[in-house]
Amino acid sequence: MSLAEALMQERVWTDRYRYEAAMCSEQARLAGAIITVATATSGLVGEIARAREQIQESLKGEKRGVAVQSDEFFSRLDSLEKRFDCLLKVVTKIESRLDAIEKQSTAPSAAGKATAAACPAAQGAAPRERAVLEAEEGVDLFGDDTEDKKEAEADDDDDVNLFGSDSEEDEEALKQKADRVAAYAAKKGKKPTLIAKSMIILDVKPWDDETDMVELEKRVRTVATDGLLWGASKLVAVGYGIKKLQISCVVEDDKVGTDFLEETITAFEDFVQSVDIAAFNKL
Repeated sequence: MSLAEALMQERVWTDRYRYEAAMCSEQARLAGAIITVATATSGLVGEIARAREQIQESLKGEKRGVAVQSDEFFSRLDSLEKRFDCLLKVVTKIESRLDAIEKQSTAPSAAGKATAAACPAAQGAAPRERAVLEAEEGVDLFGDDTEDKKEAEADDDDDVNLFGSDSEEDEEALKQKADRVAAYAAKKGKKPTLIAKSMIILDVKPWDDETDMVELEKRVRTVATDGLLWGASKLVAVGYGIKKLQISCVVEDDKVGTDFLEETITAFEDFVQSVDIAAFNKL
């Protein structure tokens, strides 16, 4: 067996120092993590302790506030009781005054009955004294003036006739009203009435390119009627040497219609193939 073969069969850990260094570094890392966890847990514990202290302080403050509020409540209750006692005293005074007023009102009623018993004698004596005075002086001192009032009312009735007829005034009012209506109708009749007009552009198409377009236009313009006014015209190319006549006109809507124009122009059968409305605008 050679030396090389013997070394190959030997199991020797040549890199042991590397593994040991790696193990040391791993142990150090784990130790640092444990320290950080410990510090974190200690911080949490401190925060929890602070929170408990704050809760206890807030509870103490609430208890103090409740005590202060209870003191204010009892003080207000005492003041209300005092006011209630004052009101009771005022009510009792008012009741006593009302009783006194009722007693005073019952006393005059008794005095009134006594005077009523004495009045008939005076009432019986008054007519006698009145008759004596009238007989001595011949004057009715206590009489009423109904007759004078009646005479005055009769005079007023004669002066004013409330139910009299006012036919003359009615006739004058009717005449004035008729005059106003006539004046308004005359004024309205003088106003010029608006005439509805339209502007129409016609496309007059010939049979072929040999049609005399100048003669065609002359024939179209020979169409004349009340409310029709011919305008400008021009020749527009259609194709294959054929041109159509485009002519405008202004018509009164009540007098001239498109049907009339189409029928009248198409009557020129030697020159016109068809008539189309290119545009129609209200003026």
